[in-house]
Amino acid sequence: MSDILERLDKLKAQMQDEDFQKGNGLSNEVNIHIFCYDPKDEMAVRYFTEQLVSDQDINCHVIEKNLYKIFLKLCEDKRLLDKIPNIEATKGTEFLLKNLQGKAASAKNFVDEICKDGFKEGDVLLITGVGEAYPFIRSHNILNTIQPQDLNSIPIVVLYPGSFDGRDVYLFNKLPKQDYYRAFNAIVEGKR
Repeated sequence: MSDILERLDKLKAQMQDEDFQKGNGLSNEVNIHIFCYDPKDEMAVRYFTEQLVSDQDINCHVIEKNLYKIFLKLCEDKRLLDKIPNIEATKGTEFLLKNLQGKAASAKNFVDEICKDGFKEGDVLLITGVGEAYPFIRSHNILNTIQPQDLNSIPIVVLYPGSFDGRDVYLFNKLPKQDYYRAFNAIVEGKR
């Protein structure tokens, strides 16, 4: 447990670093970082996130966007949320998943919701709920869709329950790899 706490403390310090906030040293790449952690450390990461978002003593403004909460909101907006149990019971899980991914859970809908309030210099976007939102949305789809958005070059940190080897992400350290080569490992000890 102390390893994850040390790594989270390093992440907090890294997020406050001026070079990190400005994306210095990234060779014109997008300012996206993936903080990988063992899925068994989920509760420690959630507690850290709550504390970080409410911390008034840090020199950046952390904006958390939880993918699962966004998923629920998108389903509610499409008036699907109350219908989900019945659809799954009558049509099956595969039908439900395909239907939700086409109507509510598209990467574009997620990114529109993430970006709707805009961002400014000094903000850090913290994407959470990656494991909770699976299988409805995968983080690499969000990251591929968010890249063309004008986010004022703010850093994006994805809290990822799994691993990232610099090219592929492995959700829960078990699911088949998903290509995402444009992000950087946040706190190197989290590598696969």
